[in-house]
Amino acid sequence: MPSTLPEGEPAPADGRLPDEAVATVGHRPLGIYLHVPFCTTRCGYCDFNTYTATELGTDPGASRAGYVDRAIGELDLARRVLGPHAPPVSTVFVGGGTPTLLPPADLGRFLAAVEERFGLADDAEVTTESNPDSVDAAGLAQLREAGFTRVSLGMQSAVPHVLATLDRVHTPGRAQRAVADAWAAGFDHVSLDLIYGTPGESPDDWSTSLDAALDAGPDHVSAYALIVEEGTRLAVRVRRGELPMPDDDALADAYLAADERLSAAGLSAYEVSNWARDDAARCRHNLAYWRGDDWWGVGPGAHSHVGGVRWWNVKHPAAYAARLASGASPAAGRELLDAGSRRVERVLLELRLSEGLDVDVLTPTERRRLPDLRVRGLLEPVEDRAVLTRAGRLLADGVVRDLLD
Repeated sequence: MPSTLPEGEPAPADGRLPDEAVATVGHRPLGIYLHVPFCTTRCGYCDFNTYTATELGTDPGASRAGYVDRAIGELDLARRVLGPHAPPVSTVFVGGGTPTLLPPADLGRFLAAVEERFGLADDAEVTTESNPDSVDAAGLAQLREAGFTRVSLGMQSAVPHVLATLDRVHTPGRAQRAVADAWAAGFDHVSLDLIYGTPGESPDDWSTSLDAALDAGPDHVSAYALIVEEGTRLAVRVRRGELPMPDDDALADAYLAADERLSAAGLSAYEVSNWARDDAARCRHNLAYWRGDDWWGVGPGAHSHVGGVRWWNVKHPAAYAARLASGASPAAGRELLDAGSRRVERVLLELRLSEGLDVDVLTPTERRRLPDLRVRGLLEPVEDRAVLTRAGRLLADGVVRDLLD
């Protein structure tokens, strides 16, 4: 959730959606995302919409205390806007920030509110993100008891100097212990997040992190290339020459190393940056994003999508609280996606998945470009679908650019 909001048209004060969007509610699965915008410290590479206690000051509307009550207020709005045909919620994802800075009881209350207002599907996936240092065995047990089925832990690296460059405060080994605690608490699925390409990270450092992640025994791993985002402390250090910009060739080598190691350990890539032990371990909430399902994003800066309408909330927690207190929607703006935009997004997102893209989505001109991409070793045909090869995954955005009209 980048901190810069897109441009768009004003959103209605009452949050209502166009009739044609409401008419589609119930035709696709519904997910709920809760953004928890609080962090103990700000990581130098992060440009997400997050705030430390010092940055928020003493405004009661921006405090952690009462935050879940405000979020439940937005759930009430969602219930009114989506109407009587909203289906039971298939996935809930609590992200941030650091969600587990909130007490487990608060996160459990939010989940209970989702169930009260919408119902939860019998096989609902319920995920929370967590920094390894913000959760312990007792807290994980409380989250599992509250109904959370999946936890995603931000490991990033197992190497001290890499963690220091990223401004990560947990110590090496803490993430692995958190994985063990999560399994002991009875979670169905446990994921680790890794970052590669940190300035100063050697191939041996990255190998050490992969070994540590696999030794911990998660059934899901996400591995992302470091992006130097404008406005972050990391970008300032790179601009000053204190740190080098990540090298594209080194990033490619790190990705290939990750894919080889994770695949050899029995985790298969089901999306360009995500590997899972089996189909059940795949993150269904994120799959809903990639497949264009419906989701309502709760919280400051959260994004939502229903029936081809995308909208986003005001960024600051105090502004978010004030909107809800006045009875207004916290939405700052929205856009209505036309058929052409939705098709382009479908190509961009579905091509990243292991099952690839149905070629019928492409125009005749675009389909005529497929043989060249196959000859270049970037795509392979699987029945009536176009699937990225390993080399194609390295250049996924470029493949999309070469393919689309």
